[in-house]
Amino acid sequence: MASSSPLSPILLSLFLVFICGVSAQTAPAPAPSGPLNFTGILDKNGQYTYFLQLLAQTQVGSQVQTQLKTTTEGFTVFAPTDNAFNNLKPGTVNNLDPQQKVQLVLYHVIPKYYSLNDLQFVSNPVRTQAGQDFGLNVTGLNNQVNVSSGVVETQINNALYQKKPLAIYQADKVLLPEEFFEAKSPAAAPSPATKKSSTGSKSNSRASATADEPASADNSGSAGRNMGLGFVVGLALACMGFLS
Repeated sequence: MASSSPLSPILLSLFLVFICGVSAQTAPAPAPSGPLNFTGILDKNGQYTYFLQLLAQTQVGSQVQTQLKTTTEGFTVFAPTDNAFNNLKPGTVNNLDPQQKVQLVLYHVIPKYYSLNDLQFVSNPVRTQAGQDFGLNVTGLNNQVNVSSGVVETQINNALYQKKPLAIYQADKVLLPEEFFEAKSPAAAPSPATKKSSTGSKSNSRASATADEPASADNSGSAGRNMGLGFVVGLALACMGFLS
């Protein structure tokens, strides 16, 4: 009976290594990850329906998506939740004209990438995409970040996405720009004391006028009586002179 060749195991091993190498070379490379999808991140989280509608209506969403391909600074977005919009007074957004709606959405976008840690040390006011005059004040203390528009203030602590060139943070309030959401002070109404004083003055005037009228009548009557008495006395004296 012939003995097995000692080279067989070695040849078999080399053959297996060769097969694996060929398979590795012919196997398709893993598909690259898809491009960064700004609105897709919001849609995936499921509580940004109103903000997504505004992003589409104003076309800000597509603009940010396009600029993400070329920007060197990146973007930071404060995304208001559906509850944030529900807590607004009725008509707050619907009463805005088209330009103001665009500015409202752009007011939530900073043209620079900031991590949560970076936001604690920014210089205020932080410029937004809405324009130079539309700034935000960002303050940080002990890893807590607050963002204020001058009209509302909200805490930022939940990062939906945080990888350059894009950072998206949850905002529990809609950031209302002070430039066209600042409450106008109502016209000063007269105080109750002023009203009372004015009413009292009118009453006193009427009372004085009423009181003057009887006083004039009394004076006229007295003068009439005095004139009649003088006439009688004069007539009596004349008669006495005649008789004498």
